[in-house]
Amino acid sequence: MIINTGMRTDIPAFYSEWFMNRIREGYVLVRNPYRQDWITRYELNPDVVDCIAFCTKNPAPMLKHIDELQRFNQYWFVTITPYGKDVEPNVPSKEQVMQDFIALSKNVGVNCIGWRYDPIFIDSTYTIERHISDFQNMCNTLSGYTRVCVISFIDLYEKVLRNFPQVRTVTPQERIAIGKAFAEIGQRYGITIKSCAEGNDLAEYGVDCNGCMTKETFEAAIGYSLNIPKKKSQRTECSCVLGTDIGAYDTCGHFCRYCYANSNRENVIRNNRIHNPSSQFIVGELHEGEVIHQAKQISWIDGQLSFFE
Repeated sequence: MIINTGMRTDIPAFYSEWFMNRIREGYVLVRNPYRQDWITRYELNPDVVDCIAFCTKNPAPMLKHIDELQRFNQYWFVTITPYGKDVEPNVPSKEQVMQDFIALSKNVGVNCIGWRYDPIFIDSTYTIERHISDFQNMCNTLSGYTRVCVISFIDLYEKVLRNFPQVRTVTPQERIAIGKAFAEIGQRYGITIKSCAEGNDLAEYGVDCNGCMTKETFEAAIGYSLNIPKKKSQRTECSCVLGTDIGAYDTCGHFCRYCYANSNRENVIRNNRIHNPSSQFIVGELHEGEVIHQAKQISWIDGQLSFFE
């Protein structure tokens, strides 16, 4: 099975000590975000966890733990965008994150790390021309340290509109202009551009529209073929392997204006205040009388060596 860590929060950036404590103890407890009284225990054991998937805007706090994590297969997505403190107030400088990306790539290997340039939005500051120029500069720095960049365009979820009311939808014409330019630039630098849950409109321009966290992505990272249950691909728009995530909403301290995972700043501050690095949960504790449900976990490795290099 695959453990996801980055669909609800940024664990490497803000909860690395908690995460490593969970790794050392060999399990984690997770509350269902839509039913708080339903608690699931997941074993953090490489015998059943085929890969741990990370998604972060700041991998730096985890770099010192990479050696300790080597017994687990890993796949990392690191998000690097052109946005400044006006949009991503607590994200480190792009130059620093790119250097940390390179350090991480050297440790885990080029097949085990991908770059996310998302979500893409357009306004008077972050114009199409600005996106294309900054993307090319980033490709120049990251070339050789990853083979993939995932792009997506901003979705106007309710939480996004609450935190970023002036944002607008990116038009089909703007999507094509950016997607086509990015694909051409990526080809020059050996970086395949992928889109996720965005339809197939960019495929004719050289963008891989099959998704980001796909079976093939994880197989290339771990070096083995996987037999993944069909139900683990939960969306019709892509072929991503979704499901098990050990994070929690309203816990990410980046406070990005486009965030869909935080309802408001006050909830994040409250949850951060009660966070205990020694807890079994990322937020809160186990209360007397609460029932723990053991997850059914099996390895998806089918026993065949992969041909991936």
